[in-house]
This record gives sequence, C-alpha cells and structure tokens, in this order.
Amino acid sequence: MHFPLRLRGVFGLLLLVVGACRTTGFRPTTFSSNDALYKASFDKLRKHKWDDAVAGFEHLIDVLPARDPLLPQALYYVAQAHDQKGENILAAQNWSRLAEDFPDDTLADLSLFNAGRAYGRMWHKPSLDADYGETARSTYRTLISVYPQSPLRKDAEQEIERLNEWFATKSYENGMLYLRRKAYDSAIIYFKDVARLYPQTAHARMAQLKMVAAYKKIRYSEEVAETCASLHRNYPGDREVRDECGPAPDTAVAPQPAPVPTP
Repeated sequence: MHFPLRLRGVFGLLLLVVGACRTTGFRPTTFSSNDALYKASFDKLRKHKWDDAVAGFEHLIDVLPARDPLLPQALYYVAQAHDQKGENILAAQNWSRLAEDFPDDTLADLSLFNAGRAYGRMWHKPSLDADYGETARSTYRTLISVYPQSPLRKDAEQEIERLNEWFATKSYENGMLYLRRKAYDSAIIYFKDVARLYPQTAHARMAQLKMVAAYKKIRYSEEVAETCASLHRNYPGDREVRDECGPAPDTAVAPQPAPVPTP
C-alpha cells in the first residue's frame, strides 16, 4: 500500500512517538563503571524491570574480563530475569554457562538445579518430544556427580524420579499404541524398556503385565513363564499379577495324596 507523500511524514512521526513510549531510558553503555551498571541492573531486577535487567547484565557479560568476580553473578541474574520473563531456554543456557565456566563458584550448584528446572518446564507432558526432559535429567545428574555434598542433592534426586515417571509413562503409552494395533513385537520392546530402565516407577508393573498379554498373543510360552516369575517375585500377592499369570508356584495347591486304606 502506498501513502501520499504528505501522509508519510505523519506516520513517521507516529512511529517515533510509539518508539519513544517503549523506551525505558535505561542505557547500559552510559554508566561510568561496571560496578555502577551491576548495581543499577540488580536494582532493575529487584523492581521486576526484567527487560532492563536483561539489558544491563547482558552488557556486563559482554564487557567483563573472563575472571571478573562480577561475571558469574551477572550470568546468574540475567538467567533469573529471563526465567521471570518465561524465557526458559535463555535462562537455562546462562545458568549452565555459569556452572561450566565457574564450577567453584558458590552459585554453581544452584545454577545447575535452576537450569534443570528450566529445561524440565519445556517438556510439558510425557507424550511430547522428550529432548528437554533428557537435558533436564542430565543436568540434575551432573549436579549430583560434581557436587555430591550439595544441599540441593536430595531435591535433584526427587526431580530425576519425577522425570523418570514421565519417561516410563511415555514408553508405556507407546507400547500400548502398538499393542492396540496388534504390533506385538514392537509393543514388547517398549514395555521391556519401562521394566528395565524404570523399575521403581508405577508403570513398571503394568508394563510387565502387558508384556505377558503380548507374549500370549504370539504364543511365546517361555517368555510368559519368565515374565510371570519376575512379576510374582517383585509383586507378591498382587491380584492383577495373579489374574494374568495364575497363582505363584509356591502358593499353587499341591495334589493331595490318596488316602491310605484302613486295615
């Protein structure tokens, strides 16, 4: 669309006004020192001025020397500002960079934990692509490995357990999809993964029960017996196990001896 020449100036003026309304007046390059910019950026963070905080801390990250003590703090707080804006990937990347570049910093273990949470938030439900979930779990494992004495270790282990439940759910649901399509071999592969990789999850028992059902469909009697033996051993007295596999061998009713005739 073409506007008359006399109107172009009007629209240009309007754009300038809109741009001026969006300008906050916070310009990181105008500060006299890095310390002054750091304090001003932190103040913006404290006041929930996330865009200004990001601008300030990012400028510090660009100009600070590699071993300046302000650099890990700038990385931590720029990640926090991104996190508050819902920019999970940017938050996670900056927290991860802090832990990688400054492993001895007091913020390193907390940064790894926060990075794991940010990656985990990007895996919204088990049925979606699990790449971010894998990265989150790997990040928590790094925290536990590198900082075994961290007070965040227990929280990281709990987060790994939660993620494992989702991984188990995802594999189980994939197995069920193939089971419904009567693709029994493919279903068994997924169910085996649940039982092998996530034996402590709620889906481990259900996956093995479905394995028995799939083995029965393709008449793999030895595999049925082996899986049922494992189920009886791991879930003694379970009603669904008994229904699918029959009674455990040691609880089966033994044949009664014939009565001895009375002389």
